[in-house]
Amino acid sequence: MAKRFIVFLGVLAASAMMLGGCWFYSFSGTSIQPDVKTICIEPVVNNAPKVNPTLANQLHEAMCDKYKKLTSLEQVEESGDLYVLATIESYQVSATAVTADEVAAMNRLTITVKVKFVNEKYPEDNFEKSFAGYEDYDSNNSLDAVEAQLCDTIIDKIVEDIFNATVANW
Repeated sequence: MAKRFIVFLGVLAASAMMLGGCWFYSFSGTSIQPDVKTICIEPVVNNAPKVNPTLANQLHEAMCDKYKKLTSLEQVEESGDLYVLATIESYQVSATAVTADEVAAMNRLTITVKVKFVNEKYPEDNFEKSFAGYEDYDSNNSLDAVEAQLCDTIIDKIVEDIFNATVANW
C-alpha cells in the first residue's frame, strides 16, 4: 500500500511540474521549454594550433547523435530555436608524471572546446564558455597508438558536459 502511495505522489508531482511550470522536464534529464522545437548544431571549427584532422567531424557527429537520442528536438540547418556553435580551441599533450630521471612517465591529452549557445526564444539561457576534457596515457605508448581511443573518451565527456549545460540546465 505504501509503495502505491509513493508512486502516486511521484506521478502527481511530475504532472504538476509539467502542467504548472514554465519549463518542461523529461525523463531523459532535459529541461526544454515546450515551445522549443528545433536545434541547429553548426559544423565544428578547429582552431587548435595542433590539429587532429578528424576531431572536428567526430565532435560534430557526437553532438548531433546525443541531441537526437535524448531530445525530441528536430535538427535543422538554419533558423533553429536553439543554436550550438563549437570551436576546438586546443589539442595538446603534456607530461603529468615525471620519473626520477626527469622523463615523462605519463602524458595527458587535453582537448578544449569553446561553445556558444543561443536560445532564440529564451535569450536569458544564452552563454559562451569553454569545456575541456582530458585522458592520461602511459608515455611508453606513442600518441598515434592511443589517440583514437583517447579522443573517443574525451569527446564523450565534452559532449555530455555541453548537453548538460545547454538542455539539461545542470
